[in-house]
Amino acid sequence: MAGRINDDDVRAVRDAVPIDAVVSEYLQLRGAGGGNLKGLCPFHDEKSPSFQVSPSKGLYYCFGCQEGGDTVDFVMKIDHLSFAETIERLASQAGITLRYEEGGYTPGRQQGERTRLVEAHKAAAQFYVEQLDGTEAEIGRKFLAERGFDQAAAQHFGVGYSPAGWDHLVRFLRGRGFTDQELILSGLAQESRRNPIDRFRGRLMWPIRDITGEVVGFGARKLRDDDNGPKYLNTPETPLYKKSHVLYGIDLAKKDIAKTSRAVVVEGYTDVMACHLAGVTTAIATCGTSFGGDHIKILRRLLMDNASAEVVFTFDGDAAGQKAALRAFEDDQKFAAETYIAITPGGMDPCELRLAEGDGAVKALVDSRTQLFEFAIRQIIARHNLDTAVGRAAALEEAAPVVAGIKNSSIQHESAVHLAGLLGILDTQFVVRRVSQLARWARERGRGQGGDQRGRGDQRGRPGGPGGDGGPRGQRGGPEGQPAPAAPRGPALNLRSPAHRVERELLKLALQRPELVSPAFDAYGVDEFTAPPYAAVRRTIEDAGGATGADGDYLARVRDTAPDDTVRAMVTELAVEPLHIRREADEAYAGVQLVAVRLAAVNQRVTEVRGALQRLGQQADPDHLAAVQNELWVLQQYGQSLRDRGAAAL
Repeated sequence: MAGRINDDDVRAVRDAVPIDAVVSEYLQLRGAGGGNLKGLCPFHDEKSPSFQVSPSKGLYYCFGCQEGGDTVDFVMKIDHLSFAETIERLASQAGITLRYEEGGYTPGRQQGERTRLVEAHKAAAQFYVEQLDGTEAEIGRKFLAERGFDQAAAQHFGVGYSPAGWDHLVRFLRGRGFTDQELILSGLAQESRRNPIDRFRGRLMWPIRDITGEVVGFGARKLRDDDNGPKYLNTPETPLYKKSHVLYGIDLAKKDIAKTSRAVVVEGYTDVMACHLAGVTTAIATCGTSFGGDHIKILRRLLMDNASAEVVFTFDGDAAGQKAALRAFEDDQKFAAETYIAITPGGMDPCELRLAEGDGAVKALVDSRTQLFEFAIRQIIARHNLDTAVGRAAALEEAAPVVAGIKNSSIQHESAVHLAGLLGILDTQFVVRRVSQLARWARERGRGQGGDQRGRGDQRGRPGGPGGDGGPRGQRGGPEGQPAPAAPRGPALNLRSPAHRVERELLKLALQRPELVSPAFDAYGVDEFTAPPYAAVRRTIEDAGGATGADGDYLARVRDTAPDDTVRAMVTELAVEPLHIRREADEAYAGVQLVAVRLAAVNQRVTEVRGALQRLGQQADPDHLAAVQNELWVLQQYGQSLRDRGAAAL
């Protein structure tokens, strides 16, 4: 039976450990007036600090979630410890030897489970450090040296070595009084047929510490070719170690993160070492998992949600690194801090960069950061062909929500103008309005408004598509935080759009009265139909032989030629939907639709060519510039002819 801690010792522990010193291990505290301190509450999410600490009273209280208590209460709640475990941890920090009632003090048996596991990890870390000096660990020392880390660097970060035998650590910890059950529960050992064996064998070891500096796990790097395990092997999930809740290097970086209001997120243990040794002492890394919500909470408490704070992600310049950066951008809105990216040159990570170019290059890398939203926008734009209207429209629809998500309204506006320039869209205000519209919808969703599902439309061309009265497309989730409905099988349409209405009417004529639009219709390009579903129908008609050759099997042939059920359904719908004319359709009515679609295409091309001229600038090749200017002139003349002469100009 575990002994009860002496009451006098409990009081001594409470008095010996200042509450502000304990709390500041987990979050940044600032003056709140009246001798109190304030910070972001670690027990619930909040945007402004409502968590206050009174050092003179030894108490804390959150005015947001009503959590409060003394030092012991704080540690019990934040680290999920029992009362005894909390007193034991604080006593260890204060150097107080505890006395236990009912049989006195028996080290090892009367400590709480978590305390025992922490002690086991502490002993294991020291064991690994000592092993790094041995003959067998020469391969580990060579690994470190090749990456620019000397003995002092290894000692600073507590790097060690796990012997290649089966149970070196197990036997060592048994000698310290730890049971086999504790070793397995801690993740330091694993079960075998007879007795527990070491989990880590023949590897370079990095101790993973929580924000208070306690070792809670290890990261182990493979050194030998005959090691069939993964390159990096981390401690499994244990009562101490939750990989989504830890950041490697946070114990070393936390003070400078709070002081400088900057955190640098790198990808590995050696990258953290390289950054710290190069003077970037705010570097941290995740442990075997991607950067996520729980990691964000840790940083937010250190950065105090200061709008001028920075979180800088460093990624390799390869495809995987860019993908990781865009994934990080998904969480941008969870920070009040500005998020940045620093792309390492030539695919080098910070460790390789330091080795190749020195400490200054690592600092320069971080200082040359680019705002993450700008990187995301450029990555999106690079995926589209800006020489086509469809490509620019698609790029705008994908990039505009990113700009709309920028927290700073003035930067948002400037970025919208910048986006228009990047896309070559002359109507800057159109882009600005689109971004503002998306930002407004996002704010409304955040307030729980907007009960209708805008911009979703169905695959058959119902209202609610891009570019009109429908809402934003491609957004995550529906109104009021509801999951997004299943994606439609075809792109949504907006029947309020004049361009979409006339394209639809012309396709109905081509299917219902092909003789009225032939042969002009067959000369129309697929790209003259701006709605993707309508473009698909136009292509299907072409593939079926065109409207000019319409016969008794014409509609059946078009439907059979359709590439999928969605397009086939659209063909059927257009073939039976009444025309928007009360009297009988004739060549004059057909001519109006033909001219309207062609004129819209010409006007769009004029806009494209003007955008191309804008991008070329005055330094362009004279012949190329003259050719583009000539194309613009021809288009303008043709457009005027269509306006003056109608169908006769086709």
